[in-house]
Amino acid sequence: MNRIVESDLQPDRLIDQPASNRFASLMGRMSYRRRDQWMGYLFISPWLIGFFVFTLIPMLASLYLGFTDYRLTASPKWIGVENYVRMFTSDLRYWKAVRATFYYILTAVPLRLLFALAVAMLLNNTRRLTSIYRAAFYAPSIVGASVAVAIMWRQVFGSDGVVNAILAIFGIEGAAWSGHPATAIWTLILLAAWQFGSPMLIFLAGLKQIPSELYEAAAMDGAGEWAQFVNITLPMLSPVIFFNLIMQMISGFMVFTQALVITNGGPMDTTLVYALYLYQRAFIVFQMGYSSAMAWVLLLVIAVFTAINFKFSSNWVFYEDKVD
Repeated sequence: MNRIVESDLQPDRLIDQPASNRFASLMGRMSYRRRDQWMGYLFISPWLIGFFVFTLIPMLASLYLGFTDYRLTASPKWIGVENYVRMFTSDLRYWKAVRATFYYILTAVPLRLLFALAVAMLLNNTRRLTSIYRAAFYAPSIVGASVAVAIMWRQVFGSDGVVNAILAIFGIEGAAWSGHPATAIWTLILLAAWQFGSPMLIFLAGLKQIPSELYEAAAMDGAGEWAQFVNITLPMLSPVIFFNLIMQMISGFMVFTQALVITNGGPMDTTLVYALYLYQRAFIVFQMGYSSAMAWVLLLVIAVFTAINFKFSSNWVFYEDKVD
């Protein structure tokens, strides 16, 4: 047999070889490629196993369970679209959860983005101790969804918390803010606004990419700071704003820990956000089929709102590389 050496695998050497040697060389090269492919699959196998075992298979299982009556104590019973019909027609708490979730998103997301952009612009103009400020403002986001922060926040807005102590200094009588129907949801919204560190860092990175020559030219033309912000900063930062908007909107739909620990959905279901109600249906009353249907509705709602944002993004998002 002829041995296949490395030089035999080069295209220019294959031309000068007999047909049998050329075929053997080609087969050897294909075996090398096949081996490389298998090595690649071997390296990504931990991710593939995790994806199939912990993501894809559970998703398909929940899709099936959404059409069943499954309460953990018995085998799933196929009931068709009954869960969805019940969800949209007779479950009043479901619509309370939808209303509370949209109220949270429409208030918490804009507030968080406004705070994040304002602080990012301040840090962008700060020359000294910038890294320390960034770390300090980002710290609340690191522990944002932790139970410890939620417990601390509940104490701050409790009847004997820090907020009421400050109000007492000015002779104002406080209240149990997290226990009052009119103010409970706002304790969650303020917590979300306080945790603006992650979008702030993204805004700051976007601000660093805006060419300083644009501001210098605008200043020479007599544009003030507000005009520069409206006509330069916002258009150039619009892709970053769009990214933060999408990510924070998705995060808002899935808010859970804060509502569970601070208010547990009360009082009078005013803070019963969607994920918390889904949790209650699944792990309090063990209606796994119904909660699976709720989860798929949530997925579809997030997908629809994301698609709508992408559809209309061309009207206000400016991409420099698409300028005619």
